Amino acid sequence: MLKTNKMMKLIFLPILIFFLFFLIVPLLYMFWQSFKIGNVVTIQNYIDALQNTEIREAFINSFKVSFVASVITTILAFLLAYAVHFTTMHRHAKKLVQIGITLPMLLPTITYGFVLIYTFGNQGILTKLVGQPLFTIYGYNGLVLGYVLYTLPVAFILMQNSMQYIDKRFLLVSMLMHDHSLRRFYHTVFRPMLGTIGGAFILTFILSFTDFGIPASVGGNYTVIATELYQAMLGSIVHFERGAVISVLMLVPAVLGVALLTILERFNFHYKQGGRSDLVKHRLRDTLFTIYSIVCVTIVFIIFVTMFIVPFTKGYPYNFSFTLEHVQNVLAEKDLIKVYVNSLIVAVLTAILGVVITFLSALLNVRTPLKGRKSLDVASMITNTVPGMVLGLSYLFFFNGSSLKGTFFIIVACNIVHFFTTPYLMAKNSLQKMDPTWEVTAELLKDSWLKTVRRIILPNIRPTIYQMFSYFFLNAMVTVSGVIFLVSTKTMLVSTRIKELQHFAKYTDIFVLSIFILCTNLIVKLGCDYITAHKEKAEEISK
Repeated sequence: MLKTNKMMKLIFLPILIFFLFFLIVPLLYMFWQSFKIGNVVTIQNYIDALQNTEIREAFINSFKVSFVASVITTILAFLLAYAVHFTTMHRHAKKLVQIGITLPMLLPTITYGFVLIYTFGNQGILTKLVGQPLFTIYGYNGLVLGYVLYTLPVAFILMQNSMQYIDKRFLLVSMLMHDHSLRRFYHTVFRPMLGTIGGAFILTFILSFTDFGIPASVGGNYTVIATELYQAMLGSIVHFERGAVISVLMLVPAVLGVALLTILERFNFHYKQGGRSDLVKHRLRDTLFTIYSIVCVTIVFIIFVTMFIVPFTKGYPYNFSFTLEHVQNVLAEKDLIKVYVNSLIVAVLTAILGVVITFLSALLNVRTPLKGRKSLDVASMITNTVPGMVLGLSYLFFFNGSSLKGTFFIIVACNIVHFFTTPYLMAKNSLQKMDPTWEVTAELLKDSWLKTVRRIILPNIRPTIYQMFSYFFLNAMVTVSGVIFLVSTKTMLVSTRIKELQHFAKYTDIFVLSIFILCTNLIVKLGCDYITAHKEKAEEISK
């Protein structure tokens, strides 16, 4: 049996201190602040908040709009994933869905609102084509549409990941038994997916409920809880106590959601042995799903194509002549370039340090007998529950007045904690699949534990590490909620600068910067995907 050694403890201790200092203590401090008025400890802040009509209305609005968006997103994502895995739709159409639907993930959510305005607003492209606005984009309609665009990629990835493990041989059995098509669909597809459908709904609800970027750009007078929190902390009149109370209230749906996810776990299906079976062709079904998929991708494309039209036209919407003037103006502004470089620095540091911390955390938890290693699972659960805005606000409270305030370090630390869960689970799953006796054998051969990790574990987990790097980098480039309270004039990022440009109505600059982010993220994602695929292919050939 592998023994605990000094090196494991030396690695575990800094990780434990990191989560204590950058997750637990700031959250507890913010919770404590929500009970304080001056030096008096009281629940009056909560009474005031619950009696405040604006906060109550914002909370109910957030609930309503998030619920509607989640229902729509879950249905759309399920049908798209079904089209990819349970129809004989052309493979190019399937690839188009997989790429087209996930493309919005590479942009900040605050950009979504502006492209919606330029598509459906009074001067929007669709309005020009139709002759009048299809509907009022500001407020409820814009929020629902924005949240659907924002959460559809996440729900789709979740659904299609689960659907690929469904045993299609049961479909064939059901057909041979002459089951009715609805009965066949329920027992072979819907029932095995029930846990994932519930999980996708809860996840999209929490993401919508806690997002700040979309309400900031297209919310209009329809107040939601995220904008109330922003106004309380960075508005014309600052209310620290109210901000702390709203943050705690924002945790409630997230905590309930995670509890529901745990309950939904029991609905997940586990096949003893996976099996492959060719799907039977059905012309009507395949045609309908092909049309549906292409329509969905086309709508996403039409909405986001605005972003590529406006910066390259002389005077949208009156003069559509091609020009590079706006791009040149942005490149000429040292301030904007500096902001872009800041974003790159933060994204690279987040990705490198994030991969190191998550990999070592998963390694200690899965491959060592270290006492207290399960605390890393607890940290993962908490980071999954806390919204980015709440985490950022807790940092603002706790580190206010310290030398860390307004530094790159605090932004990078916030990003690592905020996005910790998914890469941690990716690393954990990969490490669990490896031979559990490697370290024991190496110990018997008198090899050190660190040498075993370097020579055996790391080469085998390399593809996952590239995916973890890509995940941290992409999210660090587009996040607004997590860092909106932490940036200073020296550490301003592109995603937060977009919020400032909104006040000066510099929408062209916003779109140019958004294109910079999109291109950067595409390069990193495609690069990581290529390296992963190349390594896997090389390993297959060597076998």
